[in-house]
Amino acid sequence: MNHIILFVKDFELGTKISSACVDQGYSVDFSDEDTDPDSFQNDILAVFVDLDEKVFSSVGLVSELKRKNFTVSVYTENNVGLLHRISAIFLKRHINIESFTTSESEIKNVYRFIIVVKMTKSGIERVIKQIEKQVEVIKAFYHRDDETIFQESALYKMKSSSLFEERHIQNIIKDSNARIVTVNPEFFVIEKTGFRDDTEKLYKDLAPFGLLQFTRSGRIAVSKEKMGISEILNTFKNQN
Repeated sequence: MNHIILFVKDFELGTKISSACVDQGYSVDFSDEDTDPDSFQNDILAVFVDLDEKVFSSVGLVSELKRKNFTVSVYTENNVGLLHRISAIFLKRHINIESFTTSESEIKNVYRFIIVVKMTKSGIERVIKQIEKQVEVIKAFYHRDDETIFQESALYKMKSSSLFEERHIQNIIKDSNARIVTVNPEFFVIEKTGFRDDTEKLYKDLAPFGLLQFTRSGRIAVSKEKMGISEILNTFKNQN
């Protein structure tokens, strides 16, 4: 039997919805807002949520509710073809990559790919196993947002005239803790480092004044816990 989960504040409304579900042959459970979607049973069909007296029925399959942001860290020897193959692992599973950055790691001649995806825990575990099957990969890790410290950077190019003609822009820059990195007679460039919401808010605040260009980096992140990549690398080298 398929189950239905209800998050409903209004008792009368909850009774009506649950009765209708039971009439259709579904088992109904009531949960509060602190319930972790990962604890839901696999046979749950849909979720009903009551927010400000508006009912959003069938918010989505439970598999959607269980999707979370994960930061994937892949340590590898620099290899030209690996970037494409790792991307293909996500592409084959129809997983959208939110962010993809590469850089040197804390170990000489070892590079780190940082990939941000929104998936279920079971899904990301399967993907990690596939990534680690690649010959050049030393080790791959995944972390939730609360297990990492992460930032993004963005650049905003604007006409120099607007900096002096629109005094409000100076207040926007100050209030957002952004900084001007270059100024010349034709344009100036603002840099903002923070979370995605921070860079998006600054974009919306500056857009009415005429953005000439905008670009944002992918996520850079470090894990809160030790990943022990040095020890793993030593083992990796001894095996090869």
